[in-house]
Amino acid sequence: MYYINLLMMIVPILLAVAFLTLLERKVLGYMQLRKGPNIVGPYGLLQPIADAVKLFTKEPMQPLTSSLILFIIAPTLALTLALMMWIPLPMPHPLINMNLSILFMLALSSLAVYAILWSGWASNSKYALIGALRAVAQTISYEVTLAIIVLSILLMNGSFTLTTLITTQEYIWLIIPSWPLAMMWFISTLAETNRAPFDLTEGESELVSGFNVEYAGGPFALFFLAEYANIIMMNTLTIILFLGAYNNPMFPELYTINLTTKTLLFTTIFLWVRASYPRFRYDQLMHLLWKNFLPLTLVMCMWHVTLPIILASIPPLT
Repeated sequence: MYYINLLMMIVPILLAVAFLTLLERKVLGYMQLRKGPNIVGPYGLLQPIADAVKLFTKEPMQPLTSSLILFIIAPTLALTLALMMWIPLPMPHPLINMNLSILFMLALSSLAVYAILWSGWASNSKYALIGALRAVAQTISYEVTLAIIVLSILLMNGSFTLTTLITTQEYIWLIIPSWPLAMMWFISTLAETNRAPFDLTEGESELVSGFNVEYAGGPFALFFLAEYANIIMMNTLTIILFLGAYNNPMFPELYTINLTTKTLLFTTIFLWVRASYPRFRYDQLMHLLWKNFLPLTLVMCMWHVTLPIILASIPPLT
């Protein structure tokens, strides 16, 4: 039964990723006054299937001097970690109900750095290694801000379990009392998932795709699937943390529809941002985090720590 549930989770995610690529190409096309894919199938709906067939039937190639085992393990690890991060998400029920589910997700997101670093190092190419180092520096840096923001939300939630956020937000969304954190979280998720204007790890105009420059065919497709699965997962986590819907036990379908609609809206905003903003310089990216976001998130976190203590010290009115 567990394997059936696992398969029922993985297959919709992969299908969502496939059609997210089509949505992105369509949205960017219309924003740039062109049509996007419209030849393969009606309205271009079969384009993701054609892309998958093309990528997975291409001959896998690797540099002669590369480390073959790590070269193969890196994209597999990237996709495995991207799919594992969906396990504790309540949609409306998680695949495994963990007491420390948010810590599990933070640990897995940190492990994803190894897939990027291994891919650049195992390629034995200086361009791939430079791209991997930039990617690791960016990803590790923005994980600091994400972890502090999550800590602030968990202080309001009173638990490390994601399912309790549904009950916490029964009457009010957490984005209302903590909208500065929500704004910094959204921008940090853009950087964490390597999306424009923070796609410096795959800066096509500078590094020709960065850490995965030596990958082609199936292994490249695994990196591609992992990136887009992380985009959808991060937006789902954003909704659960800040815009959660109450899960009525009588109508769990309403919660699923609510969550899916909000996630699709935020994913579309990701595409809108890509079409609207130019890429940051690398020093600007790091300045935004270490000089702006980190002090603000620390102050907000300390505020959420001290506020209950201050309120508890106030004597009751008699």
